[in-house]
Amino acid sequence: MVRRVVAALLVPVEWSPPGVGLLAWRAALAEDVVDLLARLAQAEAAIAATPEDRKLAEEIAWPGMRIYEVPTATYLPVLAAAAADGFDQAAVIAADAPDVPGMILGKLLRPLENKAVAVAAGGPGNGLLGLATSLPAPPWLIDHDLDGASAALLRRTAPQPGDVSSAPEWRRLRGPAELASLDPALEGWENTRALLGG
Repeated sequence: MVRRVVAALLVPVEWSPPGVGLLAWRAALAEDVVDLLARLAQAEAAIAATPEDRKLAEEIAWPGMRIYEVPTATYLPVLAAAAADGFDQAAVIAADAPDVPGMILGKLLRPLENKAVAVAAGGPGNGLLGLATSLPAPPWLIDHDLDGASAALLRRTAPQPGDVSSAPEWRRLRGPAELASLDPALEGWENTRALLGG
């Protein structure tokens, strides 16, 4: 039985809708992502946070949920913590995509059967939604934050470009354009929806 963990990484959030406080917005986005991860059947859920964000992580965590305290909001420390915890595979997801479907996360993990690393883009100009790998992470995988990483960037250090698989993208909520694309018919994202008055 392959042990998998999907960790929501508390990434910086620099924009919020007019009239919505940045801290409340960030907490709602992250809580919606964590709520989704907690319901995944094929993986355990965790939250990864820098020491500055530990309080937020504790506020949104489900009972018994792992919290990985990491020195930087980048993916390699999260992968190392998951490996030390005995997991065989791990995915790191940006905690600013409140309506991401569980199916997207499944498609991020699926390529690990025969690929070293899988990534899902976070929409135009928004870096990666997430990254997944078997553990321990391959030595050629260099550390980045999710905001600036891309499949092309990771392929530069891979032994073969095909070692990095691209999974379907899902946009992160980082500005007015992404906000306008929210679909009220999609289930989930209750905390974000409540802040938006819907």
